[in-house]
Amino acid sequence: MKRRDALKTLASTPLVLQAQARHTFGVQGDRFVLDGKPFVVRSGEMHYARIPRAYWRDRMKKMRAMGLNTLCMYSFWNAHEPRPGEFHFEDNLDIAAFIRTAQEEGLWVIVRPGPYSCAEWEAGGFPAWLWAAPDIKVRSTDPRFLAPAKRYIQRLLAEVVPLQISHGGPVIMVQVENEYGSFGKDKVYLGAIREMIQSSGIDAMLYTSDGSLDYMLANGTLPDLPSVVNFGGAPQQEFANFAKFRTGVPLMCGEYWVGWFDHWGEKHHTGDNAVHLAGIEWMLQRNIGFNLYMVHGGTSFGFMNGANWDKVYQPDVSSYDYDSPIDEAGRIAPKFHLYRDAIKKYLPPGEILPPLPAPLPSIEIPSFELKECAPMFALLGKPVTAERPKKFEELGQDYGFLLYRAAPRKAVAAKLEITELRDYAVILEGSKTLGTLDRRLAQSAIEITLDGSAPLDILVENMGRLNFGPKMVDDRKGITEKVTLAGAELTGWQMYSLPLKDLRGLKFSARQHTGPAFHRGFFQLKETGDTYLDMRGWGKGCVWVNGHHLGRHWKVGPQLSLYCPGVWLKQGRNEVIVLDLEDVQKRAIKCQKDPVWGP
Repeated sequence: MKRRDALKTLASTPLVLQAQARHTFGVQGDRFVLDGKPFVVRSGEMHYARIPRAYWRDRMKKMRAMGLNTLCMYSFWNAHEPRPGEFHFEDNLDIAAFIRTAQEEGLWVIVRPGPYSCAEWEAGGFPAWLWAAPDIKVRSTDPRFLAPAKRYIQRLLAEVVPLQISHGGPVIMVQVENEYGSFGKDKVYLGAIREMIQSSGIDAMLYTSDGSLDYMLANGTLPDLPSVVNFGGAPQQEFANFAKFRTGVPLMCGEYWVGWFDHWGEKHHTGDNAVHLAGIEWMLQRNIGFNLYMVHGGTSFGFMNGANWDKVYQPDVSSYDYDSPIDEAGRIAPKFHLYRDAIKKYLPPGEILPPLPAPLPSIEIPSFELKECAPMFALLGKPVTAERPKKFEELGQDYGFLLYRAAPRKAVAAKLEITELRDYAVILEGSKTLGTLDRRLAQSAIEITLDGSAPLDILVENMGRLNFGPKMVDDRKGITEKVTLAGAELTGWQMYSLPLKDLRGLKFSARQHTGPAFHRGFFQLKETGDTYLDMRGWGKGCVWVNGHHLGRHWKVGPQLSLYCPGVWLKQGRNEVIVLDLEDVQKRAIKCQKDPVWGP
């Protein structure tokens, strides 16, 4: 089936929302009940911001065909409110349309509004502008956090309220905060988040979600709300731990991790199918609900990947494939059929699984050259001047790059030291690259040789704010303290913001430039389809296709290709722009149907 025919079929699915019958969802003893009858939640996690809107229905149809009856979803505050009071619910961010589509496809819905989401998403969903206040404490009762959080929650849930089960919609549950027990123990704060949600008009069942360890459950739960536990291994021990905390209540795994995410420079992760398949069957045998995390991971497009901290800084890759049953490109992975066969054995009487929809097209594109070039610093606008370096947040910048420029120094060979770099720096004198510093590797100093011919430039990249753990409270970006050369502090800086939200100012030519630069090429298509851009041979940077920011590329792997949705391609001429911070020789790309994972 050609792409336009497949998408036409998806778009023509009839609307069924008019005059929906109202249902009830609640708890009776140790069971969830739907319309008064026992109900086992068979859920899968999927995030609307990570999937092109044209593919939402396709992914939901595949969820239903696998045997799931519920869709669980995070919302990301920074996507919906990129500037204070500026809300977006269009295109990929139309949460109401996402929920309505789920109902049309026969799925109940669990909403996880935040304000904190985690999800390996930039800052766990917190907008960067929160950190403009120098000592703000997120996930606390700090009024500078609670006030904007309430504004966001109320605006977001205004989209959800009409879609609750009590209104004839599919929303059966709404989560209060998210794994708070792994972070803190302030029940006043948890109660404040609960009040925000309820005052927004939510009357659907509220619940909390945490790990099963004692301190997590003690810190993260509220006594009168159902609690679910998150884990990725054998469920027997997890629910045994939970039983020490509560008994006689419905049991559910709020996140059953069937795969895992990847950090730059580390090994590509996959899940243990045998363990997960046995775990799913064990829960089904006992009428225990679960949420497969992720049933379809999608992509953290643009600069939206998060980061973790485990002794060192660990930025996430752009792909959120997660080794999911429905892969990053929406294709059926082998584990899909294993899970489907397991679920079929435990379906209620009379329930029949729908067939799989036709697969969407995928294509290969022969190698094409990127013959045109433009220097990155051609985008420099008016600088901000200060004696000492300023952080991204102090300059009102959220993502991308920040150039710190100092006046030319006399010729010298000396140690340059940055305190503290967040997260990756390219040091240049004019167009000459002197070296790099990488926060992942705890690098803070480098020996450089200056000839005094040009300004000293330090180009700093925000590689993603921490999305989990106590250090996320203060993960501001840029040069966060000072720079010294030969032991003496450098002062008198010009700072240029490079958020890379608009590349229209670039003037490309056939002339090749040294140092960080944009490279442009074109390819022709007769038919469109999903594809992966093979970035092997390139250095480090970002990729745009027809104006869509696909994410980051980096030769350290493990992600060595970038997913490009077919709906972002077009018949005829297509444009690719690659930002590369390195002077690599390769200036060509080919596209293939499968992703490339490497060392």
